[in-house]
Amino acid sequence: MSRPAQAAKHPSPSAAEAEGAWSAKMNRLRRRALPQNWLRVCDDAELRQRYDEAEQAARRSRFVAEANPGDELAERQAAEADTALDQALHALDAASEFLFFRALPRPVLEELISQHPPTEQQSEEGAIFNADTFPAALVAAASVDGMSRAEAEELLNGWSTPDANDLWDAAWQIQQESRVELGKG
Repeated sequence: MSRPAQAAKHPSPSAAEAEGAWSAKMNRLRRRALPQNWLRVCDDAELRQRYDEAEQAARRSRFVAEANPGDELAERQAAEADTALDQALHALDAASEFLFFRALPRPVLEELISQHPPTEQQSEEGAIFNADTFPAALVAAASVDGMSRAEAEELLNGWSTPDANDLWDAAWQIQQESRVELGKG
């Protein structure tokens, strides 16, 4: 883990320099994009299997090539496996739909949660939101693609449980992603 250089190694900036540095830093912090993720939807099990096999073969080939520096055959096999992996990924991407989700600003997420309070029973079980109404609202709110709440409900209710769970997870997990690190002095 890296940490910022200690202040003792740098001369103290003047008040004007410090204010300018802070202003520049704050501007960079304001421009940070909210985190995003995506969910791949592909119904072609054969393509998914082919990609998984190509990924495993490429990983094994790279391991062998790295374990045997200078082995031209191992290096060539690793390059061929990487090419096969790229081709399998391209085929998988072409047969897939992607759904994109973005983290909501904290006040927006908190307001959305407050609009879907847990039922009495859910509250007794420790829930912070209504598990029946909140998932579709969050999926729609976090959708970069413009999915409506009705469309989110349709997918969550119409897909298999694992697929619906993955849809929910894509929208919920990005709300939990942190891109900061708390250091100690």
